[in-house]
Amino acid sequence: MKESRTILIIGGGLLQVPIIQTAKTMQLKVVVADMNPDSIGFRIADDQIIMSTKDVEGMVREAKRYAKDKPIHGVITAGTDASMTVAAVANSLDLPGIRFVDAEACSNKVKMRKRLREHNVPIPNFAPVWNIQDARDALEYLKFPLVIKPADNMGARGVIKIENREEMQAAFKHAKKFCPTGELILEEYMTGAEVSVDALSYNNNYRMTGIADRIIEREPFFIEMGHNMPSNLSKQTLDEVERVMIAGMKALGINLGAGKGDIKITPDGVKVGEIAARLSGGFMSAFTYPLSTGVNLNRAAILIAMGEEPDNLDPVLNRVSIERSLLARPGKLLAIHGLDVAKRIDGVNEIFIQSQIGEIIKDPTNNIEKTGHVIITADHLIDAESIFKKVQETIRFEVDEVFGISEKEMNQNARMRFGREVCWVCKICDGSDCASSVPGMGGIGVMETFQDNSKSLSEYQILPKYIRENTIPTIQSHFLGYPLETPIMGAPMTGAVTNMNGAMTDEQYADIVLRGFVEAGSLAWLGDGATPDKYKLMINSLSKVNGKGILICKPREDEGLLRERMQEAERAGIVAIGMDIDAVNFKTMVLKNLNSISREIKVLEKIRSFTKLPFILKGIMDTSDAMLAVEGGFSAIVVSNHGGRVLDGLPGTARVLPKIVEKVKGKIAISVDGGIRSGMDAFKMLALGAETVLIGRPVAIAAVGADAAGVKFLIQKYSNELKQTLSLTACRNIADAKPDMLFRKFD
Repeated sequence: MKESRTILIIGGGLLQVPIIQTAKTMQLKVVVADMNPDSIGFRIADDQIIMSTKDVEGMVREAKRYAKDKPIHGVITAGTDASMTVAAVANSLDLPGIRFVDAEACSNKVKMRKRLREHNVPIPNFAPVWNIQDARDALEYLKFPLVIKPADNMGARGVIKIENREEMQAAFKHAKKFCPTGELILEEYMTGAEVSVDALSYNNNYRMTGIADRIIEREPFFIEMGHNMPSNLSKQTLDEVERVMIAGMKALGINLGAGKGDIKITPDGVKVGEIAARLSGGFMSAFTYPLSTGVNLNRAAILIAMGEEPDNLDPVLNRVSIERSLLARPGKLLAIHGLDVAKRIDGVNEIFIQSQIGEIIKDPTNNIEKTGHVIITADHLIDAESIFKKVQETIRFEVDEVFGISEKEMNQNARMRFGREVCWVCKICDGSDCASSVPGMGGIGVMETFQDNSKSLSEYQILPKYIRENTIPTIQSHFLGYPLETPIMGAPMTGAVTNMNGAMTDEQYADIVLRGFVEAGSLAWLGDGATPDKYKLMINSLSKVNGKGILICKPREDEGLLRERMQEAERAGIVAIGMDIDAVNFKTMVLKNLNSISREIKVLEKIRSFTKLPFILKGIMDTSDAMLAVEGGFSAIVVSNHGGRVLDGLPGTARVLPKIVEKVKGKIAISVDGGIRSGMDAFKMLALGAETVLIGRPVAIAAVGADAAGVKFLIQKYSNELKQTLSLTACRNIADAKPDMLFRKFD
């Protein structure tokens, strides 16, 4: 090759840097085209064209203009979906390349599927979709589970799995957001392993140049968390992958240049996920394949683009190279610690950080929204994975998790994860239009008790006082001697699988709410659940936060089981323990054939003696029970009707709280739950005499919608509302809240 020859590289981003660098080492003049004037590729290019990689007509125009004075001898891209642009420029300048119509078929998933089907290349059943009715009509011949995705986007943007008809609407909206033209494709979900394939085509030859095992996680989205090079699949399977890949490239007209395939190994055989007319992204062609084999795939692709035959395609190394994603927790990225140390770990080739300090990081729904990537090489896969574990332990992303949370997005995510049969995440969570009963997130019966919790609170209105000295209130409190930054704690909820449609495991839920409340300066309460051994998961989760939480046990008939729980809780050093005495004949206990019983005060005193921890009685709705709790020497009571989940026809807790306060205030700690949906509601309960409050369903929604950050966000929101209410009622602290600050509408 002559030094004066010029290659045009479409795209100047991070994924194009390796091919730009390779072209420079080949002593080619490198022209980079990208719309971003600050593109990293421009820094190392010889010349630049500022134009969007997706603007086909604009790129052709600018390439022709450039070529009038400075001939271009080849055009190529890597790692980005610009094959139509590359083909159009190649065709217009009479350079080596595939036909534009073939590049179009490789870029539009509907056209791709149709072309592959015409040539009998194995694919899943599919349907083109423009609107929701198209999607519903397709259900006549497509079988769940399904996948919906934009026909014209890459990086798994907008791709989402659909398990049933009820999920279709939300999934359609998600996919549509990422769809430039509005055209979607709905296809049957393919189970099985998945591989990424790089291949080259030249002079009627097809050469596989890398097959890697893909690691796809985080359903219903499809996030590639990494890949392993080479694939660990059997030779027989890999031979079939190669056969299908070549058949697909031929069907799509990829007869000169690179082909990148996502291939599924399903129970029905090997099938094509997608095939693009370019080298792979995801760091495979530029990093893991060369590190694994010693072959510079970018050089080979450039030679083909320049009309020459590639050389040195035979591997000279036999190593394992992996790429793994780095994910920071959602929120505002404040700092990255340990990066330089991680880069020096033996076996680490490269670490790429995509997120900038100060950026708002979201929980990824596609392959573009990841924080970073690490490339590792070793002699064996187990060694490479061990090195990655060291990297994970070394790098720490410091994130303000609450900063980037949107309540709307949190609720939308929770709605999707719960499913329509469990929780609609209503704008007002008052039980009036609940999706489920018990088991589920709703209440028992016709949900009269659940509804009256909110109704009884709504009967009270807040009376502000404006003509007085300005006050800056504090909401600091304490519970049984434990200091609290806010009097709002988390009500005990268990049965994430049973009640929350498996949106998360019970241990995940416990970990999330405990961490969220601890970070918010408060306490979460956990329940031991109906399942006999579930309490062990709760104890384990409590141990992770050094016991900063409370465990509430069901009133099981077997006192030995109660003693066991209390002794283990005591060893874990938790703040307090208790019993929800109202969970007699609780539905989930009945379903598991487990007996729960009511007990006389003397028996409860005996059970209290099983532990030295402060003991709480939860489920007090009557003054006589409250007085017995005082006489029995218990540490605290919770005025509660179990969220309307035990018996219908009970009064809301705000109706009975004042009389209970009148009888036992100052003699025992008083907390309350039931219908609290804001800081204003919390104020009402405090004004009625409670010292602390518990919230349940809103915490579950926040946890499912945005994990621990969502819980922290919710508590901070309610706490700020409480502060504002205290300020407007002239209260300096929560103890100043009094009944005369409330107006009851029906008095």
